[in-house]
Amino acid sequence: MAKKALITGITGQDGSYLAELLLEKGYEVHGTIRRTSSFSTARIEHIYQDPHHPERRLHLHYGDLSDAENIRKLIFKIQPDEIYNLGAQSHVKVSFEIPEYTANITGLGVLRLLDAVKDYQEHTGKKIKVYQASSSEMFGSALPPQHENTPFEPRSPYGCAKVFAYHIARNYREAHGLFVCNGILFNHESPRRGGTFVTKKVTEGVAKIKAGKADKIYLGNLDARRDWGYAPEYCEAMWLMLQKDKPDDYVIGTGVSHTVRELVIEAFKHAGVSDWEKYIDIDPTYYRPSEVDHLVADIKKAKEKLGWEPKTKFGDLVKIMVEHDLKKYESEKK
Repeated sequence: MAKKALITGITGQDGSYLAELLLEKGYEVHGTIRRTSSFSTARIEHIYQDPHHPERRLHLHYGDLSDAENIRKLIFKIQPDEIYNLGAQSHVKVSFEIPEYTANITGLGVLRLLDAVKDYQEHTGKKIKVYQASSSEMFGSALPPQHENTPFEPRSPYGCAKVFAYHIARNYREAHGLFVCNGILFNHESPRRGGTFVTKKVTEGVAKIKAGKADKIYLGNLDARRDWGYAPEYCEAMWLMLQKDKPDDYVIGTGVSHTVRELVIEAFKHAGVSDWEKYIDIDPTYYRPSEVDHLVADIKKAKEKLGWEPKTKFGDLVKIMVEHDLKKYESEKK
């Protein structure tokens, strides 16, 4: 029988790419979506299957990491072999504005999920492998490069919530024997990135300027350095972690960092614009109350233990995103 996987946050960037990957590998894929007054499934429309399809392998369920009983019911109903917990309030700047909600979903949501898995395993005797989406934001102000043993120094409510989630995952692994892996992923981007994240804000802004739909891009700290990779490749790393015989924690990144300024220059270059400065304005509201200056991954362990390493370089990643957004806004002009 096909393996079953449950993905929380399936409608997000990573969730959509991971769903594609698992379907290609023959999995039966289940995903949780939150009830909203508008559809939020745009990223998975191309793989959506009608509920009446006799050979359907993609199933969507209403679920929320704030609802422990809902999570428990879903796990007992689906009986997954693997769970990929990608659901979270994942915007760092927003976490300063809604810190309690961020802690509840991004932190306590993981506890609710793991406790449900523990109960399921105790009642059925069946093991579930769990992937927990950790974040480079946990490192915060720690000196680069950051690896699995670098002390966490989070600088935002989001980073703090992810640190709690990381440690509760390790605790359930050590105290209750759960198979839980923390994937400490550094920034990873794609054309499916949400519009409020700086990479998408830049590439979409460039496309809007080229199409005559905007005059400026408003940004915050241009000197912040990040390790940016290509999201589909990082989803493969998630899957590889759960194929190991023993659970462990892994840092995933490219090992190379770039400033936001370099991102801007590269994006405008791919769009054929050299005088990028006149299109950029700095808005202080986009500065974080406490900044993270430099994140760059040391991925030695992932290379050795998982056989994983990134393929897409920074310039190619920016090109992929810019070309996608240019086509989108050019088509809207016709």
